[in-house]
Amino acid sequence: MFGSRKMKVGEAFNLMETKMGPQPWLEDWRESPWEIVFGGVLVQNTTWRNVEPSLNNLKERTGFDPNKLLQLTTIELQNLVRPSGFYTRKAQTLRNVSEWAAGHHFSVAEIKSSNQAKIRSELLNLSGIGPETADYVLMYAFDMPGFIADKYSRRIFEWMGIAVGTKYDDIKTSVESSVYLSENEWKEFHALIVNAGKQWKEVQDFQEFMGIE
Repeated sequence: MFGSRKMKVGEAFNLMETKMGPQPWLEDWRESPWEIVFGGVLVQNTTWRNVEPSLNNLKERTGFDPNKLLQLTTIELQNLVRPSGFYTRKAQTLRNVSEWAAGHHFSVAEIKSSNQAKIRSELLNLSGIGPETADYVLMYAFDMPGFIADKYSRRIFEWMGIAVGTKYDDIKTSVESSVYLSENEWKEFHALIVNAGKQWKEVQDFQEFMGIE
């Protein structure tokens, strides 16, 4: 398939969707958008397995309400998120995000109705929030879609022979400018890439499954 012709981003999405099928993702289990926000902070430099106890602690104490989170003392918050590691930094980032939410009256509707570029810029100005976390939060918590250029995407695109750059913003810009996808398709694309990245560790195995020559 494709032979010497370079595959395009849209073709990669269609091929992965055809070969791998529909992917379950966050909407299958989330209880609120703020759970997604908190989880996006806690999963930094760890796995979801370590995040789950911290989310359970936050659910019990705050119900995933950023206003209630701000009522916790620093020590209380650190103890709640300790299972996720880097608990001092993550507790402060959660507080930063919750204070940002206060600036939007803790209103998901207000955030969703705002300009996406403006909200992304605000998130990136918060200490502890990088581009990947910001884009993750935008898409899954606030339905503001786009490409999340995580480590898996770089590997998968390389294996598919697609040149998109090496830096986060370069990859994001390259992908978003080369294909038009709906909100659900962006979510599906990200899920496909993440699950492919977890499933295949060798380029030969991945290419054989996808039928890439």
